[in-house]
Amino acid sequence: MKDINVLHNSLNPSHAAIHDIDANVHRLVRNIELLAYINPLNIAQERKLFFKEKFNYEPVFNYRKVKFKPYKLHRLFFSQRLERIEDESIQSLYKDVIYTYSGLVQCIETIKEPSNKFYFNSLRFFGTPTEKMVENAKFILHHQVPDSEKELFKKSLTTQDAIDYFTNFKSQYGFDFSIKLSTAMSAAAMVSNNEQTLYLKKNHKFSQHELELLAHHEVGVHLVTTFNAIEQPLKVFSNGFPNNVETQEGLAVMSEYLSGNLTITRLRELAYRVIAVDSLNKGYSFADTFDLIHGQYKLNKEKAFNITLRVHRGGGFTKDALYLSGLKKVYDLYSNGTSFDPIMMGKCSIEYTPIVQELLAQGLATSSKYTSHSLKLESEVNPTVDFILKNLK
Repeated sequence: MKDINVLHNSLNPSHAAIHDIDANVHRLVRNIELLAYINPLNIAQERKLFFKEKFNYEPVFNYRKVKFKPYKLHRLFFSQRLERIEDESIQSLYKDVIYTYSGLVQCIETIKEPSNKFYFNSLRFFGTPTEKMVENAKFILHHQVPDSEKELFKKSLTTQDAIDYFTNFKSQYGFDFSIKLSTAMSAAAMVSNNEQTLYLKKNHKFSQHELELLAHHEVGVHLVTTFNAIEQPLKVFSNGFPNNVETQEGLAVMSEYLSGNLTITRLRELAYRVIAVDSLNKGYSFADTFDLIHGQYKLNKEKAFNITLRVHRGGGFTKDALYLSGLKKVYDLYSNGTSFDPIMMGKCSIEYTPIVQELLAQGLATSSKYTSHSLKLESEVNPTVDFILKNLK
């Protein structure tokens, strides 16, 4: 402890203020993870009822109880004396961070509340698809899945097979993480940054291709940035910069592309998500969104249910539109030869790259310790996928 105090006292006053405020904010948000609260606990039962009622049923989802006091957190966020930070750009960063984290808390505290409170908080925090994004989604959906892809998605591997695969895959990296199973998930796999854990959906059947895609997406980006963030002097890299979700998901899908795992099927899935989120704007119910995806766009009922669940959980969750917009932004960086290093240092966002560079210059950040293997690969270009990405608006 003495060494820490000596280091702290050796900092210039403005740097000491940055570390103080960064540590204060970290103490407030370190155990708050939206995905831990937004995933319903009774998915299997409600799916069964929905199909039994021939898609004419509005699922009633149950969620984890909030284990913190939201109002107290808001008060503590806004009690931080940001004027102590002399550097205007870094002071502005922490102001944005506090507004962002407060918005995240508002999202969590309004899950399943009436009057669409969660939906409106989600709109503030994650935004909603622009007209251009919806056009991009429809452009993707014009491209049909080739027969050659269908073999890739034959699911014959168990969750134990998946555990074995990820246990072997993580040996390629210099960090360790837990692998656990969960029934309260809408996705096949999910990373918990706080727990440094990869969660797999219990009793889910995987294809070999799906495991490879998830490995590069979840481990190669989400866990690489988690462990890079741990190495940083400032906790904002772990807790996340404003709008980091769009950048991180864009990087994760980009890693699928660079590792040769991005397919028309996957791009169509991201497009369906945008269409589903757009349906929230139009006031669609769960059953209406399902009918749009399944009835109009002809996606099979299981996949259509999962996409509908992802966007309607909590009362209207708009995050899923960010995968496609994030991919577009990251692909543009890649096409221009821009280095991904500043956005791989933690839970960073493209918009705050100049601030990350400033933190590096001032010795308040360090270069990435870990690199995603997929970002070092020569991409195995699928001509149709490449055509789609080049022509997104």
